[in-house]
Amino acid sequence: MRIRTVDAFAVRPYTGNPAAVVLFDSGPFPEDGRLQTLAAEMNLAETAFAHPLPDDPEADWALRWFTPVNEVDLCGHATVATAHVLSEDGHAKPGEPVRFRTRSGVLSATARPCGDIALDFPTSEPTPVEVPAALAAALTAALGTEATAAYDTAPMDFLLVELADEAAVRGLTPDLTAVAALDWPALIVTARAAGASSADGGAYDFVSRVFAPRQGIPEDPVTGSAHTALAPLWSARLGSDRLTGLQASARSGYVRTELRGERTLLTGSAVTVLDAELRTEL
Repeated sequence: MRIRTVDAFAVRPYTGNPAAVVLFDSGPFPEDGRLQTLAAEMNLAETAFAHPLPDDPEADWALRWFTPVNEVDLCGHATVATAHVLSEDGHAKPGEPVRFRTRSGVLSATARPCGDIALDFPTSEPTPVEVPAALAAALTAALGTEATAAYDTAPMDFLLVELADEAAVRGLTPDLTAVAALDWPALIVTARAAGASSADGGAYDFVSRVFAPRQGIPEDPVTGSAHTALAPLWSARLGSDRLTGLQASARSGYVRTELRGERTLLTGSAVTVLDAELRTEL
């Protein structure tokens, strides 16, 4: 069985967020335990599994995402990776959307002629969270710095925290045990960009980082789904529906966002770095 590793939201290999991708010739999926075992073996933030849906009028492929420890409802970078593999294999034509049936409904991805992948995802409108003393203390203990605001991101259900500035986001060394003890499956931290461009010359409007130790991901390199909440937050602040976010992890990556009301377009590039065959059956 063929398996590929794709760096998503990456401007060059070994940046962005790597995802493993397995395409099955037909459905149904193997049993969940087998999928989870392979995801644990790959030990990447997500491993994506897809099979064609020839009889589904609303979707072209079924798609599921697994972290090393559990299945998740929504994943941006592994969807980019899957769309990239489908394009490489000739299953997707440039400019035509591929529709995926997922646990978050039908999502689409379009491989553009330039090579970028554009995702059409549901917007996760951030809702301000009242921060009582106990939560404020827990956040300060987890982050080592005070948050200036906090937001819930239903239906994604991550906690989104704003920090004072870009330097605070970049300089975080969070207590991951304390992060895992919070009542949310993942924590997004963000701030407005301090300048016009990053060290590699890319322009961006805001920065973020994402920590999800409860899901087996100490720090996610680039999180597409998080930008469905970051886009409405920063679009309202900066007065533009089109922005670029830089996720300032060690690998780093850019996500271009376009807010369209209840939907958000997330765009980035991808590159295949590994193409292999599993020596044992799944």
